[in-house]
Amino acid sequence: MADARDAKTILVTGGCGFIGANFVHLLLRERPAWRVLNLDALTYAGNLANVADVAGDPRYQFLRVDLTDAEALQRALAGVRPDAVVHFAAESHVDRSILGPEAFLKTNVNGTFHLLELVRKWPGCRHVQVSTDEVYGSLSDTDPRFCETTPINPSSPYSASKAAADLLVQAYHHTFGLDTITTRCSNNYGPYQFPEKLIPLMVINSLAGKPLPVYGTGRNVRDWIHVEDHCRGVLAALERGRSGEVYHFGGNAERANIDIVRQIAVTLTGSDALIQLVQDRPGHDWRYAMATDKSERELGWAPQWAFDAGLRATIDWYVQNRAWWQQILNKDYLIFYDKLYGGR
Repeated sequence: MADARDAKTILVTGGCGFIGANFVHLLLRERPAWRVLNLDALTYAGNLANVADVAGDPRYQFLRVDLTDAEALQRALAGVRPDAVVHFAAESHVDRSILGPEAFLKTNVNGTFHLLELVRKWPGCRHVQVSTDEVYGSLSDTDPRFCETTPINPSSPYSASKAAADLLVQAYHHTFGLDTITTRCSNNYGPYQFPEKLIPLMVINSLAGKPLPVYGTGRNVRDWIHVEDHCRGVLAALERGRSGEVYHFGGNAERANIDIVRQIAVTLTGSDALIQLVQDRPGHDWRYAMATDKSERELGWAPQWAFDAGLRATIDWYVQNRAWWQQILNKDYLIFYDKLYGGR
C-alpha cells in the first residue's frame, strides 16, 4: 500500500456514517488513482446525505448491504477483489448498547466475522479494523494514558463487542496469516456526527433553547480528536502500518464533559444556564486518554487540529447545515432521546 499513485480498490464499510463518510471524502480527495467501494446497511446512523456530493464520482460506488447477512454480503461483493478493507461499520453508541445489546453483538462481532471470512478469499488484501479506546475500560485521574499493550478491559456492551471484534481480527492474523491492522482512537468530533453524540447534541439543543443534559457530575474526562485527524491516521496505518500491529490516534485534548458543554453553551447562548445534570448512566467510565507515541514514530502521524479551533469549526458546521440535522430529528430519534433523558 506504499505508493499512493498506484490504482487501488478500497472497500470502506460504514462509509455513510460519521467517521466513514469523512474517510470516503479524504480518499477521493487525496488518492485520485484509487477506487472506493462504500458498503453500508443504512441503519439509523447511516445517511446517504453524508456522501451525496461524491455520489456521481466515477471512482466511487455505493453498495447497500448488511454485514450481518453473510449471503447478501457475498452476493454484493462477487467478483470484487479489493486491495484493502477499512472496517468502520459498527453500532457505536454506549447508551444504545445499554438499552439493547443484541444489535451490537450482531453487527460488531458477527458482521466482522463475515467480513474476515471474505478477506480470507482475497489474497494480499489488508484488513484495517477501526476500533476505540473504550475497549481498555476506565482510567483514574492519575493513571497513565492507554498504550497499545494496555490489557483490554471493556465496561459496556458496546465496548465488549468491539473488544471481541478486535480479538477476532487478531486471531485471523495469527491463525490464517491475514494482513491486518487495528486502529484505536479517542472521542471523535466534526462534520456529519449523528446528533445523539455529546458535541452535536449540545450544539443542537443550545440552538433550540433546550436543556443540555450532562451525566452525573459532568467531570468524566475524554480525549478528543477531530475526525479529519483520525481519518488521516487510519490512512497512514493503511499505507504504512506493520501487519498485525495496533496503532493509537488521539487529539492530546483531555477535557471534562461539563467543560465542553459549557464551552458550547457560552459560544451559542452567552451563558451556561441551560446545563442540567442528570442521573449517571450505568457503568460510566471515568476517563479515557490515548498515548500516540507509536503512531507518531512509525507512521509519521500527528494531530493537526487544536481542540478549541476544531470545536469552533464544528459548531459553525452545525449552525450552517441545519437542514442536514433537522431531517434526522424524526419520531424514532425523539423516542430514543426521551428514553435517555425524559423526566430527568
